Amino acid sequence: MSQVFRCKRVSSGIVEGEALISQDAILFYYTDPATGVVTEDGHCLKGVSVKDKILIFPGGKGSSSVQADGMYRLDRDGSAPRALIVEELDTVLVSSAVVMEMPMVYHVEAGFYDRVKNGDWVRVDTEKLTVELVEKD
Repeated sequence: MSQVFRCKRVSSGIVEGEALISQDAILFYYTDPATGVVTEDGHCLKGVSVKDKILIFPGGKGSSSVQADGMYRLDRDGSAPRALIVEELDTVLVSSAVVMEMPMVYHVEAGFYDRVKNGDWVRVDTEKLTVELVEKD
């Protein structure tokens, strides 16, 4: 049975995909635009691709120019995440997601972060303001 959690919307979209969880904040400038692979030394996702994932992470880091440039390159090359679920908002990440028209939500209901695991199928619906953990057969 699916589990549904309320959230708040930053940028619009209805998407679903595989969950990828990062314990570290992300600077998208440190990803390979061709593959979506995180290249930042010491990052918990180093060597892992964010392409087509529902990326769940604490928040962004870095200056506006490099964060926006990193997200732009991922989007341009077709290697961007499908959606962003963040715990803490920052203006750089918010503005980048809005400009790139990448679905982004925050303030997901209590319990979501305890239940979601890497590889879970997640549906983000910013019209209904929900994040759903979808049961796969």
